[in-house]
Amino acid sequence: MDIFFQLFWLFFILSALSPYLTQQMLLAARTRRITDLERKRKSRVITLIHRQEGFSFLGIPFARYIDIDDSEQVLRAIRMTDQSVPIDLILHTPGGLVLAAEQIAEALLKHPAKVTVFVPHYAMSGGTLIALAADEIVMDPNAVLGPVDPQLGQYPAASILRVLEQKPIAEIDDQTLIMADVARKALFQVKRTVAGLLRKHFDEQKSQELAELLSQGTWTHDYPISVEEARSMGLRVSTEMPLEVYELMGMYPQPRGGKPSVQYVPLPYGREEPRPKHR
Repeated sequence: MDIFFQLFWLFFILSALSPYLTQQMLLAARTRRITDLERKRKSRVITLIHRQEGFSFLGIPFARYIDIDDSEQVLRAIRMTDQSVPIDLILHTPGGLVLAAEQIAEALLKHPAKVTVFVPHYAMSGGTLIALAADEIVMDPNAVLGPVDPQLGQYPAASILRVLEQKPIAEIDDQTLIMADVARKALFQVKRTVAGLLRKHFDEQKSQELAELLSQGTWTHDYPISVEEARSMGLRVSTEMPLEVYELMGMYPQPRGGKPSVQYVPLPYGREEPRPKHR
């Protein structure tokens, strides 16, 4: 009986430690891959990748967004990088706090050496704001950016302002009027920030036009800006994505559990020569 309880507690301890040990092994593998990419490109590689990773004791996934902790870490990495060393930022995010995204973008803009932002899948909202600070944006041919118009809670700032155009002031409640005032300020502030980032590559008129297009509610907030559309805007976009970036993205898995919704043989397929039929 004592042996049974010892085995039970041993199994319990190993089960409890397994998620932690797995996470530590994954972190070590990511570090090796980042180091390999840095040696290849002679750069500082920084990742800003937001996924839901079930790494806690209970395996509960947490949605991730750009927050102040992210900006603190990225700014620290930039400060630790010599001004002559290029920076490669791998970006995969739905967006997040405007303040945090602006801090990261401004820090990248001030870095004297070349800054490249890699977007293997998507960089929406605040992610696009960060990408605009780069000297070059490298996107997968099917990756997307997004509008950077500010959101107030669940409502787009631009849409809140349009309420004032649709109804007389006397028919609008005080809370909506206050939100409209904040929305006007938010739209002005974001447009000014975007224009400031774009002046690195465009003249004043073009910077203002693009800032207006991207920040003033032209589209819905989840509108996908493709490689072709980004290039038509004049953004410097390449599709020469290093294989190491894709491999690194594979080390940021979604939480396990349940039946996978997508499944395939994880090997590259090429066109095969026709095989002779057996008689």
